[in-house]
Amino acid sequence: MTIEQPKDPLEVEFTCTGTATGKMRNELDVAMVRPMEERFELATDEGPFHGGDASAPPPLALFVGGLTGCIMTQLRAFAKRMGVTIDDLKVDTRVVWQWTPKGRIYETAPKRFEIDVLLDSPNPLEDQLALIAAAKKGCFVEQTLGQSNTIRHRLKTADGFVDADGGADQ
Repeated sequence: MTIEQPKDPLEVEFTCTGTATGKMRNELDVAMVRPMEERFELATDEGPFHGGDASAPPPLALFVGGLTGCIMTQLRAFAKRMGVTIDDLKVDTRVVWQWTPKGRIYETAPKRFEIDVLLDSPNPLEDQLALIAAAKKGCFVEQTLGQSNTIRHRLKTADGFVDADGGADQ
């Protein structure tokens, strides 16, 4: 089924409900709720370091996989629209974080995101570079990483939600 490209901007919204089911395993019910509806069941787990059973990929594996899959999808989707032929495509992604012990816990910080595109195409180099530039702008994950974002955390209590970030709850 082919869906026509919208003429006006629209919002794409995903939700996810996670349920703790094992030592460190999480069952995730992920849904696209706008502009169309799709639902996916995923799981994460940790290895022995965090007390898990390694029964599913850890969240960071899904994160890096999501980034890689997103850019690959956009490259192939936009190649058709831009008239760029792809004979073969491979993407190698490396993500590095700083992991710093802080007593009994730790803190993390992103250090670098590197995406190598191995594109086999008969098109001129400038067309291939234009394709990569367009795919970067169309990749939801890459666009999210390239911005400063505010992530809001709330804790549900008997009286409603409390802002867990120290600000006023709305």
